[in-house]
Amino acid sequence: MNETIRQLTGDDLQALQEMDTGIDDDYVIRVFDRISTGPNRLFGLFHDGRLASIGGYTIFAGSYAMLGRMRSDVRFRGQSLSSKLMAHVRDAALDHPGIRFVGANTQEFNLPAQRVLEKIGLSRQAELFSAIAMNVETFESDAAPWRKIESADEKMRWLESVYIRSGRVFPFECYYPFPASPDLFSGQALEQWDFYENPDGDRIVITKHDVKKYDYLHTLYPWEDLFEQPGLWETLHAPLEKIRLDSEEGAFVWMDLTRKQAGKLPEGHPFELPSPWFLYGTDIH
Repeated sequence: MNETIRQLTGDDLQALQEMDTGIDDDYVIRVFDRISTGPNRLFGLFHDGRLASIGGYTIFAGSYAMLGRMRSDVRFRGQSLSSKLMAHVRDAALDHPGIRFVGANTQEFNLPAQRVLEKIGLSRQAELFSAIAMNVETFESDAAPWRKIESADEKMRWLESVYIRSGRVFPFECYYPFPASPDLFSGQALEQWDFYENPDGDRIVITKHDVKKYDYLHTLYPWEDLFEQPGLWETLHAPLEKIRLDSEEGAFVWMDLTRKQAGKLPEGHPFELPSPWFLYGTDIH
């Protein structure tokens, strides 16, 4: 028996296609070139020359690595190959210059993935529900939208007080939350987010256009009083419509909610609310 682990290149596409993962129309095959280049790395464990397990990581904001794309050939399962491979991927990510956090995001029902992450030393750090709705007009009450913040310094003050000092998780992109630190908001990252402040100056809602196959108004609101703040939902109307104008598939609101926030949603709410996602990771340093 011969086992080797190495980084995959474009020449490995056929080997990937020959894997029997049990996944129909796997996006990993469709976007292989993209997820194995640039800030992305994809690794494979070869068993006697055959690709038996894959996994990789993506670098965000120069300091964060998110593990993922774990796949195993069903003909090789039961041999702990995923754990062996992902330990290698974790180490490769930690060796990447500038990395201060390595994590992975997996859904509550994905117990095999959770076992692999725990075996390689990652611990659960947060739980978020990805709540998605075509629109949220049912929550509007004709209140005035909140004031848009234009100053980068003012945006940063809010991030410091609400996320960074408290150690909250910041959903940097759809599917990709990270423990907040100044690194996440350097350079152009801060410019991509729109901040809106309520009239009392004690609440903000943060939005960004994100694309994950579909167009989303990615919306962050870190308090539990989702339905006690006049103008909160009205604030989302204009940016959602702006995205919808240029979207062929239609635009959706995506809100990352804590369990307590999800519990505040009223009966008959418009959100799809699948099982929560668990963020696993190393302690940030």
